[in-house]
Amino acid sequence: MAIRGYVLVETEVGRTDSVRNAIRALKSKSATITSVDSVTGPFDVIVQLAAEDLDSLAKIITDDLQLLEGVQRTTTCLSLNL
Repeated sequence: MAIRGYVLVETEVGRTDSVRNAIRALKSKSATITSVDSVTGPFDVIVQLAAEDLDSLAKIITDDLQLLEGVQRTTTCLSLNL
């Protein structure tokens, strides 16, 4: 069963559009980016991801998303099927 997660991204001031576009352009073998949205509030971009397991989900976050220029901080929320 696939794991879904939401990554809440805080960007540097004035970098929201470039970060959003860079995330949309990411290609990863470990996970699929299913949506990328700019939002209002304490976060600037919300990314929805899907992966086969937690390690694969973590890999795209730590190896790709967090290293993009303009990303200050990420918060990851896992989707639960209770």
